[in-house]
Amino acid sequence: MPFYVSPEQSMRDKADYARKGIARGRSCVALQYAGGILLVAPNPSSALHKISEIYDRIGFAAVGRYNEYENLRKAGVTYADITGYQFDRHDVTARGIANWYAQTLGTIFTESPKPFEVEIVVAEVGATPADDQIYRITFDGSVTDEPGFVAFGGQADQVSAALKERYSDDMSLSEAFAASLDALSAPGNGERPEFSAAQLEVAVLERARDHRTFRRIRAARLEELLAEARPAPAAEPPADSSGAPGPGSPTDSEPPTGPAPGGSDRGTGLSGDSPSSPL
Repeated sequence: MPFYVSPEQSMRDKADYARKGIARGRSCVALQYAGGILLVAPNPSSALHKISEIYDRIGFAAVGRYNEYENLRKAGVTYADITGYQFDRHDVTARGIANWYAQTLGTIFTESPKPFEVEIVVAEVGATPADDQIYRITFDGSVTDEPGFVAFGGQADQVSAALKERYSDDMSLSEAFAASLDALSAPGNGERPEFSAAQLEVAVLERARDHRTFRRIRAARLEELLAEARPAPAAEPPADSSGAPGPGSPTDSEPPTGPAPGGSDRGTGLSGDSPSSPL
């Protein structure tokens, strides 16, 4: 006979196991800006994607175990394609996909001995900012509607608090990217890591694009955004142009230190610098 474990203890153990697995990864963010929705994830791998497209105006981002959320992504794409084929493409919404993910993850969490160590965000860009939708689905099937922005995975609470300070409505893409980068650098154990283009995965859902709005930001454009997000170097103080003699400069009352005309400089203790050289 197997040992008896109460349902409360079993659910608690599963939840703790999933949270620990998710917390080992890096946080990701999704936020609205004036032109659509921005998705940013620290990801040094060029082959394994955390951010992908699900349907025409719907994006997908996840953290946790790659093989688990990749299976969920493929299943979500299949669900969206079948729904759009059976009914209409406008019937495929982020809300419907988020509910489908919630049912799937809830069933796995309840019935499987091991829960999925994943957190998912499904975002849909609308015709206006008021129509944008961002949903966060956790490992146990819980769904939350996140207005404006969301941080998930890793140290999500610290990242969300930092992002809340920087976020505002109608930000430009450069401002939204700078706010995301600043928030992702927040929980660095005393350090603020400097992300390079090779360490980031960035994508947008552009409101102005027709049909398929998902677009990855790579190479030169990503380097431009990184340059705009980094603080400008401090300007050097201007040189003194008042003409006042500095310390050690020859004055009218001091005799020149060079050799007399026609004389020798032997024994004068001269260095190789001229009197006008800066000290």
